Amino acid sequence: MKQTQAFLSTYTADVSGVCSALFELGGMTVMHDASGCNSTYNTHDEPRWYDMDSLVYISGLSELEAVMGDDEKLISDVSDAARQLHPRFIALAGTPIPMITGCDLPAIAREVEGRTNIPSFAVPSNGIGTYVAGAGQALRLYAERFITSRPEKRKNAVNILGATPLDFSVNGCVQSMARRLEEADFTLQSVFAMSSSIDAIDKAGAAEVNLVVSSVGLPAAKYLQAQFGTPYVIGAPFGDFFSPYVFDALRESIRTGAPADVLGTFAPDAPDTVIVGESVTAKSLAAALAVRYGIGARVICPVEAPGGVLGACDLQLEDEEEIEEALRGAKRVIADPLYKPIVPKTSEFYALPHEAFSGRIYRKQIPNLAERV
Repeated sequence: MKQTQAFLSTYTADVSGVCSALFELGGMTVMHDASGCNSTYNTHDEPRWYDMDSLVYISGLSELEAVMGDDEKLISDVSDAARQLHPRFIALAGTPIPMITGCDLPAIAREVEGRTNIPSFAVPSNGIGTYVAGAGQALRLYAERFITSRPEKRKNAVNILGATPLDFSVNGCVQSMARRLEEADFTLQSVFAMSSSIDAIDKAGAAEVNLVVSSVGLPAAKYLQAQFGTPYVIGAPFGDFFSPYVFDALRESIRTGAPADVLGTFAPDAPDTVIVGESVTAKSLAAALAVRYGIGARVICPVEAPGGVLGACDLQLEDEEEIEEALRGAKRVIADPLYKPIVPKTSEFYALPHEAFSGRIYRKQIPNLAERV
């Protein structure tokens, strides 16, 4: 039976991806959903919740409001909260109920902005897509509103795009990638959107090239390319052996002004290893294993995958039965521990916890791949 899960969990929903992407950007994010649904995000999907302040709220949608289409309640509540809290912007994130009832969140955002004079936008999440779609759309919409001026370019400056705890946790991996860039004589302009100042992010147009470290960052990369002509490279600098290839691609992209491919150069002929995970990080890990150990690995991506990232031997699969079938015959499987029940007993299993899949269960076991590969 398709679209049923007997053993596997589900990936973080798009609405949580919206909240995660915007968490450090000084705005107010409102999930339009029933009261209590915010606990899914702050309990399972947000490791920064107890250590960092951020204005993330739930609208407390009631059954009567949903049935009667009482949008004024949401508009008034959001406007009143914004007048008290003074956020830089307001983001409204959709969930299944308002999307089913046809709630016009973009119109509500325009009404809120008119009443508060605070930049407001709606992210077209629906609670059905995964965090990749939600976070990617949120970062692009933020960029469209705040990254519009054309500053003077900084030599060898790089933006890291697509960094959220859902793919990189809070174990120092993002900081390690930034350090590797600086050690390779690049200048870090900003990180979208972890551990970076808002001012640096808003001046992202000053970068000469963008580094997309997860598929979450690709929509913003395409916007920055269209707005400023900034090329981008897709790939995460994992380990001492693969990182130089990423940096060479960045230099080539700066020289030519065009995107440079680094992941496609490591397509294996007969892969005997399978990596299950988000497309860019999984492909980067596969490339790192190929460079350092000569291991050929293909990727199974269970979430949205942008075109051009997955290779000919890779698969984009969401169904549990299809994933289980695709794992048969694999010599090694690298995946979140929650995948182990469907991994063949004849395969070697290497646990690689993924915050967006198993949440906080294995958080302390998530490795810093920028240092460990």
